[in-house]
Amino acid sequence: MKLIDPVDCPYYLISRTSLAVASALKAGFAAAGVERVKPAYLGVLFYLWQGDGLKVVELGRKAGLEPSTMTGLLDRMERDGFVVRSPDPDDRRAQLVFLTAEGQAARDPVVRVVNRTLSKVFESLPETEITRMKNTLRQVLANIHEENTP
Repeated sequence: MKLIDPVDCPYYLISRTSLAVASALKAGFAAAGVERVKPAYLGVLFYLWQGDGLKVVELGRKAGLEPSTMTGLLDRMERDGFVVRSPDPDDRRAQLVFLTAEGQAARDPVVRVVNRTLSKVFESLPETEITRMKNTLRQVLANIHEENTP
């Protein structure tokens, strides 16, 4: 069996890219004074900044996270002071997630760091390539979702 050359392996390239961008974001967050924000928090924060008070299940679905992953992530985000969970008054089995004052205050510096970092990361790529890449990654995610759906 022929070995895969890492530089030709899509998984390797996606993984390396993700780690490199996460590292750049962490450095940017530290420089902006929001070092407790982790790149893993971004999906949840972005959705809560669009509309606070989402059900945990809905937030996890939107962010593309499994329930067990979502629970651990929210535990860390709550520990770091960005969110709180409250019982849903309309459904006693559900919890709602709300941003704290610190979670709300982190929005502008975090968005600036993300925008600046991604601008730097993609600066030499034409917009058509970036659009194509995003569409390709969305299709890959859809393929994975279809494969994992019973």
